[in-house]
Amino acid sequence: MARPHDGPAASITACEDGPLLVRGEFALQAQDGTEIDARRGTVALCRCGASAIRPFCDGTHARIRFRAPSGREGEPPAEPPVEPPVEQP
Repeated sequence: MARPHDGPAASITACEDGPLLVRGEFALQAQDGTEIDARRGTVALCRCGASAIRPFCDGTHARIRFRAPSGREGEPPAEPPVEPPVEQP
């Protein structure tokens, strides 16, 4: 699959009630541009704000019962496709 630019190739998965999983080739930086050593090709980034090792996830979200959808916040869940009625002979 062709990339639209020459930047890092990564995928980010929002886990329901959990972290953001970042997989692939990426650069992680602080707001001032300082590089944050991810130490691996897949990392879990905290979404709950309670991790002791932010920006990384330490699993605290489960203990505090953090809740967040996997999709975009505030959007209704996708409805299953409606099958068209079958014509009777």
